[in-house]
Amino acid sequence: MDEKQIFQEMVNILKPYVKDPALLENATKDTHILDDLKVNSARLVDVIIKCEDVFGIEIDDDDADKIRIIGDAVDVIHGKLN
Repeated sequence: MDEKQIFQEMVNILKPYVKDPALLENATKDTHILDDLKVNSARLVDVIIKCEDVFGIEIDDDDADKIRIIGDAVDVIHGKLN
């Protein structure tokens, strides 16, 4: 799975956790999950768990702590898949 596919899946994963889904329409790898998308930190944990389920990977605490923007998540997931 390439980074573009992972990014698109991340947008799908984030949809239920974003207060205003319209914010995802212009999302890029530089979009900040907490600040730009208004996902609260407790929900970010749910997003990470959902990523583990969807991609069949395990994201440890150190990697989870690095995830702030969508690109961070894409990079972590891409690294785990390859």
